[in-house]
Amino acid sequence: MSDTPAWRDPTQIHAGRSLVLAATGAVIGLIIAGYGLFTARGTSTLLVPPEDVALVNQQPLSRVDFVGMLKSLYDVDLADSTPEQRRKILEDMIREEVYVQRGKDLDLASVDPDVRGAMVAAVEQVSATSAITDQPTEDKLRAHYDANRTLFTSAGTMDVRDYVFKDAAAAAGAVTALRSGKPADSVLAANGGRDSAKVSSEEFYFAAKIHLGDALFTAATAMATGAVSEPIEADGIHVLQMVKNTPPTQYTYEDARVRVLDDYRKKAITRAQANMEMFLRKRANVLISEDLR
Repeated sequence: MSDTPAWRDPTQIHAGRSLVLAATGAVIGLIIAGYGLFTARGTSTLLVPPEDVALVNQQPLSRVDFVGMLKSLYDVDLADSTPEQRRKILEDMIREEVYVQRGKDLDLASVDPDVRGAMVAAVEQVSATSAITDQPTEDKLRAHYDANRTLFTSAGTMDVRDYVFKDAAAAAGAVTALRSGKPADSVLAANGGRDSAKVSSEEFYFAAKIHLGDALFTAATAMATGAVSEPIEADGIHVLQMVKNTPPTQYTYEDARVRVLDDYRKKAITRAQANMEMFLRKRANVLISEDLR
């Protein structure tokens, strides 16, 4: 039996050190695990993550949003802002968040038309984000231009007179007189005609079509400046005299590129929102009343 004291026994010393190191490691591990547990998103914590400025019922208020509001309201960044400015922005953000959370508790989105409309608009905006930020290649834009050329034209204009006569013979006599260069007033008086006044000055094509009607507008678009039409039957006997006709002209791709890009994105947004709606409707369990099926 050894007479060496236990505190001087190397075996006992190493064993004691091992126990101390193991215990220390366990404590450190628990501290790290606890920190990770209580600072993870979705868990209750007393620590505000560095990327946020506050937690409201564990809902983070983003530091990026905070800085953005400082810039928007006071036109300063975080370093140059005053304590009063920072306090005002923070109070506004907290007030908004507690009201939003209370609104969720009351389920206002299901009953308030404005809230429902805002939520629909927000989802539509989210679904359109990729289309808005997409930068299409020149090849895609040119293909879109080629497939939709009629959209990228100038607006045609015309200044045309519409004369109405009581019968075909009077209209034919007026056509001959007008083509010979006689003044319209004397021609109308001699042939019992009148100016319908449907178009009294230069108008865009779309407006002239509304005023003249399809039949007369179609005839007018084919007329050159100064021309007189043959008699046209359209709710009476009409003769058109074209004062000035400026047909639409096709823009080149280079001239129309900005409009092409805008139209490309609009159509992409429409497709994205339609796809989102289709996805949501397929996922939803929709029951419709028998009387509306």
